[in-house]
Amino acid sequence: MSARAVVKAFYNLDLAKSEDAINMFDKDCQLHWNSSKGYIALDHDGIKAKLQDIRQSFVTFTYKLSHLLKENDTITARYTAYAATIERPDEIEPIAHFISIWEVKNGLLYKGYEISQLFDENPQSLSSF
Repeated sequence: MSARAVVKAFYNLDLAKSEDAINMFDKDCQLHWNSSKGYIALDHDGIKAKLQDIRQSFVTFTYKLSHLLKENDTITARYTAYAATIERPDEIEPIAHFISIWEVKNGLLYKGYEISQLFDENPQSLSSF
């Protein structure tokens, strides 16, 4: 599978329902994430824990890709995350906007650099995705 196909396949998952999403990550993976709450670095175990948290907290957790750009084995994705909580399973709401850069190694997500900000309802922001 090409690097672009690997990243696209990951963002096509519903993380609240996918028990094997962790299998898309290399055992030595790293994710460097700058969010509105600050910087965190996650290794394979940290990503696995985040995925478990998602499955416990949401009935659906999906992405809508707006851009997927490729340069060699590095893929840049721009997307919005959508989710429905266990408390409100019928209300799928946007959570946050992201830009991620992924290095793919041996067909697996290897090194990620991510920046996110909480969803905002500004019409100009909404139309940019």
